[in-house]
Amino acid sequence: MPTLTSYDPINREPLGDIPITEPTHMSAVVLRAKQAQKLWSALSLDERQQKVMLAYEHLTALEEQLALLISKEMGKDYRRASYEVTGTVQNAAYFTQEIAQALNTESIGHNAEIQYRPLGVVAVISPWNYPLAMANNLLLPALLAGNTVVLKPSEETPLVAELFVKTLNQVLPENVLQIAHGDAETGKALVNSDINMVAFTGSIAAGKHIMASAASGLKRLVMELGGNDPLIVMASADIDKAVQFAVASSFENTGQMCTSTERVYVDERVAYEFEKKVVALASRYRAGAWDQNNVNIGPIVNPKQHANILSQLEDAQAKGAKFLLGEAHYELPYIQPTVVTGIRPDMLLERDETFGPVVAISRFKQLSEAVERANASPYGLAAVVFGGADANAVAQQMEAGMVAINQGAGGIGPWVGAKQSGFGFHGTAAGHRQFAQLRIINK
Repeated sequence: MPTLTSYDPINREPLGDIPITEPTHMSAVVLRAKQAQKLWSALSLDERQQKVMLAYEHLTALEEQLALLISKEMGKDYRRASYEVTGTVQNAAYFTQEIAQALNTESIGHNAEIQYRPLGVVAVISPWNYPLAMANNLLLPALLAGNTVVLKPSEETPLVAELFVKTLNQVLPENVLQIAHGDAETGKALVNSDINMVAFTGSIAAGKHIMASAASGLKRLVMELGGNDPLIVMASADIDKAVQFAVASSFENTGQMCTSTERVYVDERVAYEFEKKVVALASRYRAGAWDQNNVNIGPIVNPKQHANILSQLEDAQAKGAKFLLGEAHYELPYIQPTVVTGIRPDMLLERDETFGPVVAISRFKQLSEAVERANASPYGLAAVVFGGADANAVAQQMEAGMVAINQGAGGIGPWVGAKQSGFGFHGTAAGHRQFAQLRIINK
């Protein structure tokens, strides 16, 4: 049986092997899911919620092991990995209750009601940067809605997903939750199989392939497709707070986060002060292995992504950008904290998603120029504006699904992207209901 090897991103040494779900076997996996779904959906919403909660209680004893696996597989420092695990496990009770409330039958009028019925089999395709949390956010509403789930995790973090699913399956009925390991071919086979919905987090390119494949069966889609998120710093902004946010957002999770700040547009009247303070703060960050002290930037997940970041930095340097901190070339597996100014629209750092610890700065004279450049992107996940009382007017012009003023975007309402950053959304009652078939009953 072919296997998938998980590698340590620091030294590329193997961490373990997992059997691959071969594309030719996918129909059998989905058939088992379909058969299990009949019995799972026959349970009441309350019964499903109780079983799911009991399954999550089994994860409590494994929090340390899961955090260690996340650190080893994708390089996230242990503190952040622990936050991801504890947030997922300890919030499960609240999260399942929120989902169950969203899926309860609603009365309308005197003799009618809205029901939220199962769709069938849901394929969840999850990323490597938050290997536990992102999978959890998609599969939980799918399960509680009465669907069965086939999880296809990233091939970069299979061990985390395997332990997660194996533990839940100590309680969940057989084949309600299955896992399919492999690369893009495994994912394609899953999307092309006889499923009813795809919930995906990943790149725009992969999302387009999924959408095209799902079209023939009109399969439901919920897709979050990354971002190239802008930050506008107005002359009226609290510069110290803007600096703190710009650096923290650009460097969080080594910049490997869909809502990381990727482009900073700063008013030229405050640009010198802003850039000076950004460099001072960014210089305090240290790159290194997850188990080293005083390290807050980990390795880049794999050589391909490392090379992609370098190509953007080299392109910026060749086109005249100025490096205030760092350089355009770094040895594997790290990208040291980097601050670049003089970014222009023709540079890859502005056009493409970087997914690395880089603060990319451009100065502007007119706010209209900053807004235009911020919106001149196929991405539209999140946008942030730092400023005074006049910041709201600028925020209203941002073409993004999540916009924030003087703080980070996301985490309050649904997780939603605009333009090519999203198709459907998840989170909160409206998002949970996207995993169900709405049905009206007139009595």
